[in-house]
Amino acid sequence: MKRHASLLLLLLAVLAGGAFPAAAQDGVGSWVKAGQVEARLVSAVRGTGDLTALPLGLELRLEPGWKTYWRSPGDAGFAPRLDWSRSGNLTDATLSYPAPHRFSVLGFETAGYDTAVLFPIQGKPAEPGKTVDLALTAELLVCSEICVPQTLNLALALPAGPAEPSDAANDVARAQALVPRGPNGLLRIDAVRATGTTLEVEATAADGFVTPDLFVETEPPLTFSAPKTVFSDNDRHVRLTLTVTEPQPGLDLAGRALTLTLVDGSKAVEAPATASAGGALSVPAGAGLAAMLGVALLGGLILNLMPCVLPVLSLKLMSVVKHGGRAPAAVRAGFLASAAGILTSFLLMASVLVGVKAAGGAVGWGIQFQQPLFLIFMVVLVTLFSANLWGLFEVPLPRMLADRLGGEGLAGPFATGMFATLLATPCSAPFLGTAVGFALSKGPVEVYAIFSALGVGLALPYLAVAAWPRVAGWLPRPGRWMAMLKIVLGFALMLTAVWLLSVLTAQIGEVAAATVGLLMGGLVLALWIGRSARGAARTAGPALAAVLAVAAFAMPAAVGPSAGAAPVVSDAKTRWVPFAEAEIRDHVSAGRIVFVDVTADWCITCQANKKLVLNRDEVAKRMEDPSLVAMRADWTRPDATIAKFLADHGRYGIPFNIVYGPGAPDGIALPELLSDGAVLEALNRAAGNGAGKGA
Repeated sequence: MKRHASLLLLLLAVLAGGAFPAAAQDGVGSWVKAGQVEARLVSAVRGTGDLTALPLGLELRLEPGWKTYWRSPGDAGFAPRLDWSRSGNLTDATLSYPAPHRFSVLGFETAGYDTAVLFPIQGKPAEPGKTVDLALTAELLVCSEICVPQTLNLALALPAGPAEPSDAANDVARAQALVPRGPNGLLRIDAVRATGTTLEVEATAADGFVTPDLFVETEPPLTFSAPKTVFSDNDRHVRLTLTVTEPQPGLDLAGRALTLTLVDGSKAVEAPATASAGGALSVPAGAGLAAMLGVALLGGLILNLMPCVLPVLSLKLMSVVKHGGRAPAAVRAGFLASAAGILTSFLLMASVLVGVKAAGGAVGWGIQFQQPLFLIFMVVLVTLFSANLWGLFEVPLPRMLADRLGGEGLAGPFATGMFATLLATPCSAPFLGTAVGFALSKGPVEVYAIFSALGVGLALPYLAVAAWPRVAGWLPRPGRWMAMLKIVLGFALMLTAVWLLSVLTAQIGEVAAATVGLLMGGLVLALWIGRSARGAARTAGPALAAVLAVAAFAMPAAVGPSAGAAPVVSDAKTRWVPFAEAEIRDHVSAGRIVFVDVTADWCITCQANKKLVLNRDEVAKRMEDPSLVAMRADWTRPDATIAKFLADHGRYGIPFNIVYGPGAPDGIALPELLSDGAVLEALNRAAGNGAGKGA
């Protein structure tokens, strides 16, 4: 009787294996089946040894046509839910996910596994060296045309013996190799850009791509479409474009932290990233500050070539000419002083921006040109530089101070560097917006680091001459020819003062700005009279010049803040309308395209974009289209609405141009330096035309 009873109990245990699985030996558990899936626990070792982390695995096999899900399932499904509470001598078990596959059905995108998968698990015993009894309750969702939740009870006992490789050791090792991890030599994520609900990722494969796919995770979770791919460089480079499938109103991915999993066959890489505003280069967050420092360095160097820095070339040229024939040590000291002036200006600028940001104010590149007093300071400074070049006055340093500064003094080169920085800020060079935007979206450490790199980039020409001072020896020695050159360069600087006065007109009005201009004319005349006169009149001239300079600073207070300021004007009044963000969505709903141009009178790059692109040829004709609404956001003066619009798109400087339309309701951000092709392509995409898609 007892023998028959034992056989009956054994038979019942086999039939009810799902509820009471047998605990197998040698690191391999028994298969347990539930519906269309069967599972077992495996271990890479036969015993616990003295290991503090046990290499385990959850192995699944699915019937043909059925699948289960990744940790981020996509439009439907849920990831495996594991309960280890019934285990003995186990404190934690961490499950890892091999690279998933994409399943696209009726427009729904999901990520997971079919046929078979082994999930690596790292188990931590409470007392290493003792037996570990694994007991797992796994809840899985398996789907085909229908989805069925399944629950499996699995068990595996690992005895307190040597941690020798088990029969499943190779399978666990292969599964661990399939888990995407950080940067490797096979795949690399290069850049991440976002425009509204559209994400664009650029990546490189050492051996070329075959079937790349991208999975995006973020908090709160969002679901993305399958990526559209554009290959280049013999398939070694790919651009993947994804969109959020069910976005909430006003969603903007710019600045959002993401986890990207790039998969190409058996190769995969996982990287954290931060999406930057479309049109600007971004780098994975793993590269972080170090990569952005390189971008800032390059942006500062290119800034030397931008139109807004050209007025400073007169001062640079005079600095070089003065060094003609001088000893290398003197040349090096002068150029290092200029580089120090540039770097000091950038650090001061960073300090101001950090303070304004901490106080809750609007921050951005070049916003000091929105302040009338700063503009007047620049007008006075440029006028004094011109008068100095014309020989109307000199400011000799005390002999002791001059000796300490290096013979003829380093204060002049230092001031030249600071002045170069101040006049460079209305301009936006390639990569500059990316670096500044990254810095201002972070904390004080990043702001100071990025602005220091920008300063070093702008100072590189000076540093290069300081490193090879013999370059200055190639220039002709100072002589009579310098007198005429000084006069020409002085007038070149006065043209800069005229431009500054035109910007000032928008701030305090034509009459007040013209008065400042007349005061500067009087200042030059007073210095000339003082230079030519003798006796008491010689000191009266500079004194009168000082009074006129102070009177110029009093003009904003005399006329009131922005009183009589020039209204927002346009070179084509019938084409451009004032910026109104609330109306953009209504225009797009009506089938119209909206082109937004955020500009300012003090932004040299903005003016270049208008003259060279927006107001010429095919682009100008497209702007006249009745179905296109051209909005101009004038940021010449401070405007909280425009500042917020820029910040919402991850921008802290101008120019900024973005195109909305039925084909791009969330907008297509354009690069800082416009081109006919970029504008026309964005207009076509926004209209929903085939041209330009996939870019």
